Amino acid sequence: MSDAIDDDERLRRWRLILGKPAQDALGCALGREGVAMDDALAALYESDRKGGLGASAPSVSRWLGDIRTYFPTPVVKLMQKDALDRLGLKKMLMEPELLEAVEPDVNLVASLVSLSKVIPERTKETARMVVRKVVDDLEKRLRASMTQAVRGALSRAIRTRRPRLNEIDWPRTIRRNLKNYLPDRKTIIASELHGFGHKRSSLRDIILCIDQSGSMAPSVVYSSVFGAVLASMRAVSTQMVVFDTAIVDLTAELRDPVDLLFGCRLGGGTDIARALAYCQGLVRRPSQTILVLITDLYEGGDRKKMLERAASLVASGVCVVCLLALSDQGAPFYDHQNARRFAELGIPTFACTPDLFPELMAAAIQRQDLKSWAAKNEIAVARGEDEDA
Repeated sequence: MSDAIDDDERLRRWRLILGKPAQDALGCALGREGVAMDDALAALYESDRKGGLGASAPSVSRWLGDIRTYFPTPVVKLMQKDALDRLGLKKMLMEPELLEAVEPDVNLVASLVSLSKVIPERTKETARMVVRKVVDDLEKRLRASMTQAVRGALSRAIRTRRPRLNEIDWPRTIRRNLKNYLPDRKTIIASELHGFGHKRSSLRDIILCIDQSGSMAPSVVYSSVFGAVLASMRAVSTQMVVFDTAIVDLTAELRDPVDLLFGCRLGGGTDIARALAYCQGLVRRPSQTILVLITDLYEGGDRKKMLERAASLVASGVCVVCLLALSDQGAPFYDHQNARRFAELGIPTFACTPDLFPELMAAAIQRQDLKSWAAKNEIAVARGEDEDA
């Protein structure tokens, strides 16, 4: 009996995928709910034949309500993204009542940020509420792992065997001296001390340099959240720079990632060389600085200068990492030739998911081999020509 149910469900799903023309061939009629699901799918994916969702706000609102009723949240988010891409429905984000019906996600935030300069006043507050909800959810999910990874890495990076009294790591010291336990005195002779060293106001300087061209939009959203988390940690000094053909230093906005996002200007060209030059001017302690360049490496400026700046930063002692994407969207599109050149300069170049970014930062703080770290996490790393050979 269960096999028959499974077969019926399988046919029903194929019917929804293939559309109404396949109904007779499959011999599968849809029930009332199935018809409603089919109509919602057809409005989007057969829009060229059926006129899509139409231009009226009520029809779009009904469609948004339908897909939230009949499909799970991950599918709803995918359909919303497809609707924005396929049907040009960004105009629906101009209406507060429609915006309230949308399932908030990173792609929606990226669209809102890209439209921030043209969103009408009556919609701006709703837009900020949607962005705030997504940002708060992301921060709640990512803050603990980011904080724990970075603080742990900093503690390990500055361990010393000559600590001051208030810097002694007592659990570690006791473990390392258990061999010196004196049973008759019930005490341990601490022949070696372990501690965390003298803690300065800032142990590492982190610079996030983010390409804000349209293709990098989800990466900008995640970077803003991580930047805000890092900025809240006194043990590191964090600066955030976004760029297209111009450069905007958003360090002062790191206290609130929503303000930071609305300070971005998604879209436009790309001048990586200029951005690297600006970031190089921010470096005060090269050996203690981590520069995370987030870009697809499609350089619209001077490619030669870009490579010269990158090489200069590496030669000065800065730990430079190039992330081709910081998102959950799978393999990114990027300039393979420039990625190869970065790899030849000794710059680890790969894409990273938000969940792995805290571990990446911890590895960078400890000056681990980031190519080995990426391999351990099954991340494909850009390679130079010599490495391929």
